Amino acid sequence: MSSTADINFAALPTLERLGASVPPNLDVVSVAQKWFQTFANFVQTGNVNGILGQLVADAFWRDILALTWDFRTFYGSDRIQQFLLDRLASTKLSTLQLDETTVAVQQPYPDIVWIQAFFTFSTAVGTGSGILRLVPTPSGEWKAHTIFTNLESLRGFPELTGPLREQESKHGTWPEQRRQERECEGPDQKPIVLIVGGGQSGLELAARLKYLGIKTLVVEREARIGDLWRKRYEALCLHDTVWYDHMPYIPFPPTWPVFSPAPKIADWLESYAHSLELDVWTSSTVTRASQDPETKKWTVEIERTNSGSRTFVVNHLVFAVGIGGGTHNMPQLPGAEEFKGVIVHAGNYTKAKDYEGKKVIVVGACTSGHDVAKDLHDHGVDVTMFQRSSTYIMSVKHGIPGVFGSLYYEGGPSPDVADRINASFPNYIQKPLHQRIVADIADKDRETLDGLRRVGFRLNMGIDGSGFILLAWSKASGYYFDVGASQLIIDGKIKLKNDSQLARFTQDGLEFTDRSILDADAVIFATGYGDARDPLRSILGPEVGARLKPIWGLDHEGEIQGAWRDLGIPRVWCMMGNFALCRFHSKHIALRSSFQISHSLVAFF
Repeated sequence: MSSTADINFAALPTLERLGASVPPNLDVVSVAQKWFQTFANFVQTGNVNGILGQLVADAFWRDILALTWDFRTFYGSDRIQQFLLDRLASTKLSTLQLDETTVAVQQPYPDIVWIQAFFTFSTAVGTGSGILRLVPTPSGEWKAHTIFTNLESLRGFPELTGPLREQESKHGTWPEQRRQERECEGPDQKPIVLIVGGGQSGLELAARLKYLGIKTLVVEREARIGDLWRKRYEALCLHDTVWYDHMPYIPFPPTWPVFSPAPKIADWLESYAHSLELDVWTSSTVTRASQDPETKKWTVEIERTNSGSRTFVVNHLVFAVGIGGGTHNMPQLPGAEEFKGVIVHAGNYTKAKDYEGKKVIVVGACTSGHDVAKDLHDHGVDVTMFQRSSTYIMSVKHGIPGVFGSLYYEGGPSPDVADRINASFPNYIQKPLHQRIVADIADKDRETLDGLRRVGFRLNMGIDGSGFILLAWSKASGYYFDVGASQLIIDGKIKLKNDSQLARFTQDGLEFTDRSILDADAVIFATGYGDARDPLRSILGPEVGARLKPIWGLDHEGEIQGAWRDLGIPRVWCMMGNFALCRFHSKHIALRSSFQISHSLVAFF
C-alpha cells in the first residue's frame, strides 16, 4: 500500500483490506489507553517517526487551525510526515489527554470496525480537541486510520459565557447603552470587525466574535433581519432537520418543528440578534472598501437609508452574503425580448397565486426547481419542469436518517459534539462511506426511483456514486431531497420535458434544439447562483477582486476552498454555508481573526 496514494481513491479500512480481525471480548479502553500513551509520548518528544509508527500507511490527519492555521487534510504517511516535520515543533503540542468516557468500538458495517475516542491538547496559543479512530492490523496491534485536531480556544480570548458573563446591574442604563453600541458611538464602540450580510452566517459569526470580546458591526441591506427569508417563496421550508440547524448560544426550543418554515426562520433570526445584543445596521449598504497597504486595515464606507453615510476603519472585513453571493445565474437565450410572458429567477419567485390560470415552465430540476414546481401544482397551476441534466434524488424519509441520523437526531449528541465527529471524517473518506449509505438509501427509495425512471426523469447517484455529499461540496447543487415533488412527476401532475436542450424563446414560450415548442405564460429559471466572488469584487474593486481565490468547491486535499479560509487577500473572509456549517465554522473565523488582531501570523510562524 503506497504511502503517497491518491486521496481521490482513498478506500475504507475494511477488515479484508487490513488483513485483520477483531478478537472477542476486546478491552477497547485498554487498547485506546495504550495507543494514546505511546502517541502522546512521541508527540511531546517530537518523535515524528514514532508517531508514524502509530498510524496505518494510508491514514488521514485532518487539522483545522490547531497545527496549521488552515483547513488541511494530509493523506498517507509521506504527507503526514512532512506535515509533522513542518508544524509539530513550532505549535508546541502538549498536555494531551484521552477522554476515556468517549472510547467506544463502532461497526458501521459488518466489515468495518474502529475504536473512536476524543482527546484534548494544548498548543503555544490555545487549546484544542481531537478525535481518533483506531483500526486492527494483522499483528493484532491497533493503529490510527484517522486523526482530527481542532482549535477550540485562544489564550487571552476567553468566551464570555457562564461565570464570565456580564455581572454589572444596569439600572435604567441598558437602553441607552444598547443604543450607543448599535450606533457605534464613542471611541470604545468603533467596530474592529465588519460583517457584510445579516443572514444566519453573518449573525452566527457576529455572536462568536461578540462573546470573544471583539466589537463587531453587521451591515444588512434589507429593512429587517430575516427579510431575505421572508422574501423567498412562501412554500420554502428547510430540508435540514432542527437537530442539524441549531445556532450558537441559543438552540431552538424543544417545541420547534423538525423542518423549519422560512418565515419562522426569519423571525428567529431577528429574535436571535436581539437576544444576543448583536449590533446590526439594517437598510444599509457597504459601497466601498479599501485596504491600507501598510497596516492591512480596511476603510469601509456605508450608506444608511435615511441616516446618511458612515466610514469605519476595521481590522477585518467579512462577507456573509450566501452561497453564490445572491447573484442569479440566468441563462441568456435568444428571443427573450420577444417573449410575451414573464421571465423570473427562482430567487425572485414568491408565491404561486401570482401564476394562477397560467402555464408555467420551471427550468431546473434540483432543490429550488422541485420546490417551485410543487408549490405551483399545489395551487392548481399548469406546470412543466424542464430538466437540463440528471439529478440525484433521495427522500427526506429515508435519506436524512441515513446521512445524518447517527449524529443529528432527537436525543442525540449535542451539536458541538456532533459537529466535531462530523468534521473528523475527511471529505475524501466520506466518499466511499457515502457510496454505501447511498446504496442503502436507494434501496429504500426504490419505488420512487423506479417510478421516476419510468417517466423518463434522468437520475444519477452523485459523483462516483456518493450521493449528495460531493455534489454539495463541489458545487452546492445537483440534488433534491424529496418531500413530495417526485410523486407528482411520476403521476404526471408536474409535467416533464428533458429530451432536448433549450434553444430560444418564442413569443409564446420556449423552443428546444429538437425544434419542439412548449407554450408558456411564465418561465421560472431555477438555475442556481453565480460566482460567490462577484459581490466581493463589487465592493473591493476589480484590481483587488482579481486576487481572490475561488470560493467553494474542493481543493486537492478535499477541503472546501475559500469559505472560512484565506482568500488571497489579508483580513478578508467569506462566511457561508447552511446553519450547521455556519455554527461550526463561525468559531474558526472568530478564533483566527481574534488571533490576528493581537498577533502577526506571519511573525508567529
